[in-house]
Amino acid sequence: MPPSTRDLAGYGRNPPDAGWPGGARVAVSFVVNVEEGAELSIGSGDERNESGPETGQLVQGAPDPCMETHFAYGSRVGFWRVLDAFDAHGMKATFNSCGRAVAMTPVLASEPAARGHEVSAHGWRWEMHANMDEATERAVIARTVAVLGAAAGTRPVGWHTKSAPSVNTRRLLLEDGGFLYDSDAYDDDLPRLVPGAGGRPHVILPYAFDTNDMRFRPGQGFVFAEDFSRYCIAAFDRLLKEGGRMMSIGLHLRTIGRPARIGGLEQILEHIARAGDAVWVARRKDIAQHWLNRFG
Repeated sequence: MPPSTRDLAGYGRNPPDAGWPGGARVAVSFVVNVEEGAELSIGSGDERNESGPETGQLVQGAPDPCMETHFAYGSRVGFWRVLDAFDAHGMKATFNSCGRAVAMTPVLASEPAARGHEVSAHGWRWEMHANMDEATERAVIARTVAVLGAAAGTRPVGWHTKSAPSVNTRRLLLEDGGFLYDSDAYDDDLPRLVPGAGGRPHVILPYAFDTNDMRFRPGQGFVFAEDFSRYCIAAFDRLLKEGGRMMSIGLHLRTIGRPARIGGLEQILEHIARAGDAVWVARRKDIAQHWLNRFG
């Protein structure tokens, strides 16, 4: 049987009244994942190369310039397309940033921060934390916080591990004391609170892998820009109809930033903008703070 600490029931038939600002029926969070330079790469001194490169051809035991340049497209070109798309629609996002990516290219954090976006933490390297020993993970969190804080001008208050966290991740985030929320959950359309440090509750802000441009990867379901926009718009319209929900839309610089894909993001932004006051597009830290203020 699953452990008693695992909650499979959630809010059930009686979700709380989110009370989104301005009477909005749905809150939308755009998450831009910044990973370029943090991918596992023998050329960067890592123990191996990324196991799922764009080409589908895994290079073992030697540097992989092909994989590295696929990632570099995101920081060199896609980054600016994504920023300009949000600026054109006056919307703010959360830039979920790996520490090593920002250490290598500080503008990846400084520019979003200057434009009013949130810079949150996505680990040091782009890697799972599952099975990471506690001392290493504690150091990874501290190093990531320090680098992002220096580049963005303020420390990150949000955390999201690539895929699987360790059994210690949330406890270590709470012990750090500076995090408002984490997104290491995929199980709801609403945030929730758990006991935090110093008597202040900690917010769990669920993320999503379906309304996510990661599905442009071969075999994942999206081919054309309209595949992505149609799917996300359908999800948005459903949540708008239901009311009182939250939606996460995941983006990656090297993916949505390609010329034939950026239009998908622009179509989503245009559709959401037409909803007017019925939608609250917000940074994740703003959603988390709202939830804490309302239910904490």
